[in-house]
Amino acid sequence: MDSTSDQKDLGNVIRGHKANLHNPNTSQEAKKHSKEVLEELGIETSGFVSEISGPDVNIEGKNPGNVAGGYKATLHNPNVSEKAKERAQEKLEEMGAK
Repeated sequence: MDSTSDQKDLGNVIRGHKANLHNPNTSQEAKKHSKEVLEELGIETSGFVSEISGPDVNIEGKNPGNVAGGYKATLHNPNVSEKAKERAQEKLEEMGAK
């Protein structure tokens, strides 16, 4: 597979997981999985998954470096809203990450 195809496939994966988070017929377990996949890809999910994670995301059992990396990626992503960037910055400060 060439890199163009890989990028299109990744785009489809991202769109599928985002759709899953908005689908009222999807289980909470499936939504949690989609949220985790998107965050591993550095995509901010706090704007549309509050019903899953609540206002304070619990990182227990997760690699704090990966979580911080996701928030840092959010800060540098030009496609992320300023509100999401502010939240990511707050979370990094709460974690003590630089």
